[in-house]
Amino acid sequence: MKSIVALAAFLGILIVANAKPLDDPKNAQIISYESDNIGIDGYRFAFETSDGVKRTEEATLKNAGTENEAIAIRGTISWVGADGETYTINFIADENGFQPEGAHLPK
Repeated sequence: MKSIVALAAFLGILIVANAKPLDDPKNAQIISYESDNIGIDGYRFAFETSDGVKRTEEATLKNAGTENEAIAIRGTISWVGADGETYTINFIADENGFQPEGAHLPK
């Protein structure tokens, strides 16, 4: 009987330890990952890690075959800060430069 209680306690500790989010980003694990490289016309990817980082990005080719050909990138990244708050940056990067937006960024 004691060994069953000890085993149950040990399994409970394992479950709690595995349910706890990782504090050290160096130990973060990839929870999900998607990638679609569509060649010279662009790409898209998304991932999420166990430390709360999420990122999506998509690139498209604009003005293909012209003098003004350019890649336009649109994406989002979010993470949990040391203060426990979730921060999000939405961005565009194109012929007009890098344009980030986020509630925590100065205007």
